[in-house]
Amino acid sequence: MKPVIHSLAPTGHTGGRVYLRMLQQLTSEEITWRTVPDFKRSDRTRRWRTMRHLSTIAPHIRALHDAPGAFVWDDLSLLLFAPSMRARTIFVFHHYEPLQHDSAPIQAQLWQQLFSVLPQCAAVVCVAPYWARFLQARGVDKVHVVYNSVDMTEIDHVRSLDKTECRAAYGLPPDGVLVYAGKAVHGKGTDLITTAADQDRRLHVITTGSNTIGRTGPHFNLPRQQYLRLLHACDVGVFTPQIAEGWSRCAAEALLIGLPCLIQPIAGLGDLARLTGQPAPDLHHLAHQLHERAAAPPADMKLVYDALARYDLNYFQQAWNAVLATVT
Repeated sequence: MKPVIHSLAPTGHTGGRVYLRMLQQLTSEEITWRTVPDFKRSDRTRRWRTMRHLSTIAPHIRALHDAPGAFVWDDLSLLLFAPSMRARTIFVFHHYEPLQHDSAPIQAQLWQQLFSVLPQCAAVVCVAPYWARFLQARGVDKVHVVYNSVDMTEIDHVRSLDKTECRAAYGLPPDGVLVYAGKAVHGKGTDLITTAADQDRRLHVITTGSNTIGRTGPHFNLPRQQYLRLLHACDVGVFTPQIAEGWSRCAAEALLIGLPCLIQPIAGLGDLARLTGQPAPDLHHLAHQLHERAAAPPADMKLVYDALARYDLNYFQQAWNAVLATVT
């Protein structure tokens, strides 16, 4: 009989949801996954969303108190677990950013409580060394780093496509430098990039995602395969978040597709920048930097590809199997 693990349903398209969904899919032959609805993902009213989520999920967690199996959890609702439940829990810690709190000031207090109970878990997994140090500084010792991973077959297929045809497919200009600026959502710094790049008409800024900032320039909200083709159509990437990133799947995928990048070394994104040797952006000289990075030698990008390609699905599954063995 396969071990049973309870988890939140990986609803949504954020990096954390992609990570959790990948874990459940890759281990589905060895693990029976039973999921609880992630209520906050369907709540469209931002203010107090976390508090409503905790209230709604509480009876579901109480019902799991005596349920057999273990837990893989990545939510503040770990606070509702009994100590005996936490002892068979692997907690996935994506990142911590108070600027994203929807239930301030209470949410910050809940996070401090969470840090105090994380040592009760069987293990804690984070996605970058920065966050491992962050947790260890708060008394959490059983920390494992399992990086965000990608399907390299998917990446290599997109890399083989004709860039000119990809540009034409999205109605993008055949000339000039296409700049991928990541997701047009709050806290990602997309508006700063657009303002700095607008001074040079040879630069064309492209964004993706749900566009919560209401960007009016070229923007695409695409299924994954089309999104990767759009990345391949671009020449350079720039990532200037104002929030503490876990790692940045967008930046890692852009680099793997072959885009030289400028990366602000904040939190886990700093680990990615150092691993791949990507310089930081200077908004006062951004236009010049973008032209310079777009002309990066192919040999440099081959080194970047090799640095990231090792974090493929095989790596992810093996790393997680080792962690799961602590509770199964």
